[in-house]
Amino acid sequence: MSDVKRGNPGNPTTRPYRSALREENARRTRAAIAAAARELFLTRGYGGTSLADVAALAQVARPTVSATFGSKPALLRQVLDEALAGDDEPVPVAQRPWFTPVWDATTPAEVLTAYAQVCTLIGGRAAQIFETTRRAADDTPEVAELWQTLLRNRRAGARMVVERARTLGQLRQGDDLHRAVDILWIFNDPALYDSLVLHCGWPVEDFQRWLAERMCDALLPADQRSPRS
Repeated sequence: MSDVKRGNPGNPTTRPYRSALREENARRTRAAIAAAARELFLTRGYGGTSLADVAALAQVARPTVSATFGSKPALLRQVLDEALAGDDEPVPVAQRPWFTPVWDATTPAEVLTAYAQVCTLIGGRAAQIFETTRRAADDTPEVAELWQTLLRNRRAGARMVVERARTLGQLRQGDDLHRAVDILWIFNDPALYDSLVLHCGWPVEDFQRWLAERMCDALLPADQRSPRS
């Protein structure tokens, strides 16, 4: 077998070839497909969008969409992930810079106020695609499973924030962690943003303030509801 086929490390001409241009083109193609899918899911609905439609809007071949994402449910999952995180980097929400104020807070009220800001940010990016997913879940088993995953992830996020707040002070629910998580899980639903901001026309700042106040009212004793208490 020749050195080229064996990849002899002593021969500089046999090193694996990696094209930065090829990788960048692949990244752009992936981003274009995800952006096209998001636009079509929002305007036509999940059921009204085909992979061929996505390919046409993204200006790529139909097999490219399948090769890149595999299936329409997987493509929807990618669109949701990007809406939640703000990009396609594999970094969990809780490790994002915009989540840092939750960890830096020094009182339970500051934790919830910071989390209201996080929920508002995510609502602005994800409320519409969440609603699209919820509607599609009624008719498509794969999307129904994805919807249940979203619900579980929201609940896990609520639990994480409640546990953080409990390390800093008392909650109205005392030791009833499950009840506190139930309550915060309701408030971190992007459907609230969809209803009050997108449908009722609330200014984003008003919604964020209202959400922080409602979270604090529901979870904290009266004497701990100020962010500076």
